[in-house]
Amino acid sequence: MLILMSILGGFIILTLGAESMVRGACAIALRLGIAPLVIGLTIVAFGTSAPELAVSIKSALAGNSGIALGNVVGSNIVNIGLILAITALIKPIKVQSQMIRRDIPIMVAVTIALIIAVMDGEIGTLDGLVFIALLIGYLVYSYRCGDADDSDADIEEVEKGPKNPLLAVVMIAAGIGMLVGGGILFVNGAVELARHFGVSEVVIGLTIVAIGTSMPELVTSVVAAIKGESDIAIGNVVGSNIFNILGILGIASLVYPISSAGFSKVDFAVMLGFAVALLPLAWTGLRIGRREGALLMLANLVYMGYLVQNATTA
Repeated sequence: MLILMSILGGFIILTLGAESMVRGACAIALRLGIAPLVIGLTIVAFGTSAPELAVSIKSALAGNSGIALGNVVGSNIVNIGLILAITALIKPIKVQSQMIRRDIPIMVAVTIALIIAVMDGEIGTLDGLVFIALLIGYLVYSYRCGDADDSDADIEEVEKGPKNPLLAVVMIAAGIGMLVGGGILFVNGAVELARHFGVSEVVIGLTIVAIGTSMPELVTSVVAAIKGESDIAIGNVVGSNIFNILGILGIASLVYPISSAGFSKVDFAVMLGFAVALLPLAWTGLRIGRREGALLMLANLVYMGYLVQNATTA
């Protein structure tokens, strides 16, 4: 009963946190002249990745590399195969051209960088430093490109957030706090439930933990899409995937080297496959519609089925 209450309570807190963050982020974007796409790729994306950061650092400190790395790999798969799929099924997502030209290719490149980093069996301190340096470079690049793209950006009329910029910042901070707390509460309950059934650490990281820590992305993207904020909806997913690799694994590997033992090439291939597939799917009509969402969902279900089958036959 306590485990189920933890899962339900975590989800409720996540929902409230996502609502607060989207309102605050939209308000700042409109009032400071920052493109919503940049807000979605940075503040919202990194904020919704806070649970992944907390869980991965906690796992790295405990020596649970399977959960730390599986959390990131699984979350990046879930972000596209589940979060973006559900969001598109609810309401088709418009995609700006610069997202296809710039941000999705960067996500693909970062994913390849992770695969290269784990070829020697672990993500060490040097890998972590390189990842963090790349993250800083990406942040600077996104901000500068955001200014250049403002005239070309299709900034939709959105629900007005708080008129006071300070209040908007408070709402973002409160949202991040609730996302972190709710995400950890949700994951703790889900992990205990999974371990009760004897599921391996790697599978827990790729499935239960990955889905649990991706709940903020799901709730935030769905809320943003319903409010007509397509930029934040897709920017949240792409930005989160970039931050998950460069920021979370970068920081976690500085705390403790992360081993890739127990992972198969299939896991990394699927992660890269989803990242690459997003390019042609988004290119068709500059939108991700319900048909594309259904394809992503089907592919994700096939992969989850593969993990479950392997877990039961191991």
